[in-house]
Order: sequence, then structure tokens, then C-alpha cells
Amino acid sequence: MIYFDNAATGGKKPDSVIRAVTASLQGYCANPGRSGHALSLAAAQDVLRTRKILQKFFNAPDCERVILTKNCTEALNEAIFGLFRHKNAATSPQKPHIVSTVAEHNSVLRPLFYLEREGLAEITLVPLKRGKILPAAIASAVRENTIAAVFTLASNVTGTGIDPSAVRALLPERVLMLCDGAQAGGHIPIDMKGSGIDALCLAGHKGLHGIQGSGALLLSERYSPAPFQFGGTGSESFNPDMPDFYPDRLEAGTVSCPAAASLAEGILYLTAKLPALGARLEKMTGTLIRGLKQIPNIRVFSSANPFGIVAFSSDTLQSEFFAQRLSDDYDIAVRGGLHCAPRMHEALGSRDGLVRASLSEFNTEAEIGIFLDAVREIAADAGPLS
Repeated sequence: MIYFDNAATGGKKPDSVIRAVTASLQGYCANPGRSGHALSLAAAQDVLRTRKILQKFFNAPDCERVILTKNCTEALNEAIFGLFRHKNAATSPQKPHIVSTVAEHNSVLRPLFYLEREGLAEITLVPLKRGKILPAAIASAVRENTIAAVFTLASNVTGTGIDPSAVRALLPERVLMLCDGAQAGGHIPIDMKGSGIDALCLAGHKGLHGIQGSGALLLSERYSPAPFQFGGTGSESFNPDMPDFYPDRLEAGTVSCPAAASLAEGILYLTAKLPALGARLEKMTGTLIRGLKQIPNIRVFSSANPFGIVAFSSDTLQSEFFAQRLSDDYDIAVRGGLHCAPRMHEALGSRDGLVRASLSEFNTEAEIGIFLDAVREIAADAGPLS
């Protein structure tokens, strides 16, 4: 199968990642931080190694403020709901206000809409302008009672990016900046301290080459979110609340050692390759886009990008059916539909969804050629949309 669904989950893992997961399962299948025996200590050391690798790769301030999660959704929930015992929200004389954008995934939108429904916060979604979210538009939505700006670093629909440094330069210093790095992590350099990011939320299983069940939340020194989950930590067991210190404060329950090991090795694999990989994906998406634009009845919604994402529609076949044809008749994996980003589709005028091809560095120019031939044939023989 030609796998062009890497924005959902990376389809191929480096050999070093597979070896690390196997070694974790075979070598020390024990609970980190819960016992003093040798296997437990070995597991804890491996988890600490992962935190340090994440800290260095993303230039985070402190490895103890690297929180391991099961995915980016959990990290975003921790970051967003954690605002409401943070000092900025607690001391605000008005109902707290949060700025976000129409480009967001439901992992951002649904927590924000919940807060709005419950009367806990006011939400403003910044619109697209010429297909992009402009940093100035995010800054211009800030009010007196704004406590945070929450936005994606790369749209999971079109691959359009937002520069966090440009946003930070325009925000008041008091406003926290929470970033969804699900699609950007592993594709572009992300410098937490240099960009002024207060919470960076990551999916391990996409561009970072980890396995499913891996993710992380990286925190600045000035943002200390309240716990979102409560449970065992292996520390302060008589304390009826979660511990005050990180990472324990936000890590209830057992950390997955195989997931942590995969994330560490995925990042080590990327460390020397990152700039070149981003450039290669930008070139490959450019090739794919140019080819799609030459096919009748196909409309492209993406520009060349380092995230590997190309979205398009067909005048003759709805996106889910187009994706199914690619799978059934050509053995090509893509994603059709709304991609869990409904407001982005409203803004783009694609309420019936788009076909999304998402590439990784393991894909080839030859696969792009086969894909374009398949799209051309499907677009030519499909009946008109009813």
C-alpha cells in the first residue's frame, strides 16, 4: 500500500524506534517510580532520559516540566483546563477570555467550547485571511481579560503554519501562549524559550516517529497548570491532592515506558535530519500540488509546506468516497472528510470535507506519480456530485 495518511499516524517507524520499544518490553517491563528494585529504577532512568531528550530538542526550560501523555489531545486538555487554577485566571476581575482560531482541531475546540458552555470563559476564534491565520489577527483579538492564546502551529487540514515567534512579539507579556504542535512536531524546528511558548503540546506518533500512545506537554517556567487528572504518582501518597511538583503534578497513573522509549528514539533519529527533512517535504508537496492542479475537476487547498499535507476536493465525487476509491481500487491510503477540524472547513467553504494526502520522508517521488495517475482516473470517471 502507498501510505499517504501520515498526518493521522506515521505509517513507517525508523528501525531504531522499533528496537527501542522491543528492548523496553523485553528488558524492563516494570513500573517507573513505583518501586526500588532494579527493573523499576531502570524504567525510571529511561523515562528521565526521554524527558531530557524532549527538553533539548524543543529548547524547553526544565526536564521536570516535560509531562508525558498518551497523545496530543491529553496534552491539550491538560494545558487548557489547567488554566483555571493558574494565577492569571484566578486573579482576573472579569470572566477569563481565551483567543483561538478557526484552524483548530477538535482537541482544542471542544475543551474551549466546554468552558464557554459552562460559563467559565469567553472564547474568540480568529478567522482566516487569504487562507491563513495572521499573527496580527490573534493579537488584535486580545482584551483586558485575555489570559491565553491557544493555536495550532500547523493546520492538519491544509498544512498552513503559524509562526509562534511572530505571535509572541505582538501579544501582551501577561497573555500565555499555548501551542498545538501535533502536525508541526518533527517537521520544523520549534524553540520553546526562543519563541516564548508557555505550553507545547505534542503527538508522539506523527512526525516525531513514536508509537501510538506517546505524547508530551512541555511547560514554561511561568505556567503551572492545575491537574486535569488525579491518581497515583508514587510520591506523597498521604497527600489527598496531587503533588505540587512536576512532573508528578500532571502525571497520574503509570507512564508507558515503551511509548517513552519510542519517543526518545524518534527524536534522536530526527535531530540531525530535521532541516533537510522539512525541505524535502516542502519539495514533495510542491510536486504533488503542481500535479493536482493539472487535473480537471480537482481544486487544491494547500501550498507547498514542510508538514507534508496536501488537501484537495473533487467536483465529481465527495471526499470520503474519493478516499475510498483510492483505497479499494489503487491500494492508496489517504483521509477524506472533516479531519476533526470543522471550523476550518467552514472557513474554507469545504463543508463536505476534503481529501488529504499527507506525506512523510519515507514516501517517494514515484509514489506521488502513481497517486496522481490514480486521482486523474477517479476524477475522470466519477459521476457528477448530486
